[in-house]
Amino acid sequence: MKVIEHLAKAKEPLISFEIIPPKRGGDIHGILSVLDDIIKYQPPFIDITSHSAEVEYEETPTGIKKRVKRKRPGTLGICALIQNKYNIDAVPHILTKGFTREETEDFLIELNYLGIQNVLAVRGDDNAYEKPIPEGRSANKTTKDLVAQIMDMNKGKYLEDSLLDAKPTNYCIGVGGYPEKHFEAPNLKTDIKNCKEKLEAGADYIVTQMFFDNKFYFNYVEQCRNEGITAPIIPGLKIISAKSHLINIPRNFYVTLPDELVDEITAARHEHVLDIGVEWAAKQVEDLLNKNVPSVHFYIMLNSAPVKKLMNRLKLF
Repeated sequence: MKVIEHLAKAKEPLISFEIIPPKRGGDIHGILSVLDDIIKYQPPFIDITSHSAEVEYEETPTGIKKRVKRKRPGTLGICALIQNKYNIDAVPHILTKGFTREETEDFLIELNYLGIQNVLAVRGDDNAYEKPIPEGRSANKTTKDLVAQIMDMNKGKYLEDSLLDAKPTNYCIGVGGYPEKHFEAPNLKTDIKNCKEKLEAGADYIVTQMFFDNKFYFNYVEQCRNEGITAPIIPGLKIISAKSHLINIPRNFYVTLPDELVDEITAARHEHVLDIGVEWAAKQVEDLLNKNVPSVHFYIMLNSAPVKKLMNRLKLF
């Protein structure tokens, strides 16, 4: 079922999750453990991140060498597992950066074979390898272009001549939203207009970047509605579980941590940080649910322990 159908049919707010594939050379046991932990919360869908190749520079005896590595393959296999073993709708991330349009089409065709109907269209990391585009191939420049390509496939329009008679796909398309604005946008108003263009290109819903003060989410929703955006806007949350998050989260995701939260974690012993993070997230969830959000989406990566503790605290299950 499509994400927007889950939202429309839900009689109460939904709980969903985002996970990340293991690093190259790892195995599936960690993912299986995480899935076993979170399926008890009856998520209607689970997002799986995708990762393009990255550039690394390594010092060798003969000088500095540039190496191109894909650190986290496996999105397709994990989608197959979630969709067909656990009977939960998988939402793979489809990237603009690091892939040609032809590679994107191939990936979407593979997902379609698996019966997957949902994707999240995102730009991808800035450190993605910008490989040369071979002659006769092309690349999407923006997420709006990527959404348009997926919509073309939904209309039965394919890049490959051999697929001219192929059946249309039926993808529900999500896109990202930034309650504190995308770090490259000059202001929130411009960022919301960019998001609206992705919706006008065919996207169905928005899932937000993590935030730690609900005022950012509610202001974002209000500004989106004022701009004429009617699509569902799912709030994304992250549970702080380590002191290192005070540095890593703002640096990597360009979000603000409230002074009260920072002060409490800074003063705490390491073993108490998770309890503080869970209590903070619990208050966020309670406030969101009291104000009738359609769903709450948790970024858990490969660590389900914080969300298990949170669910016990909230007594939702």
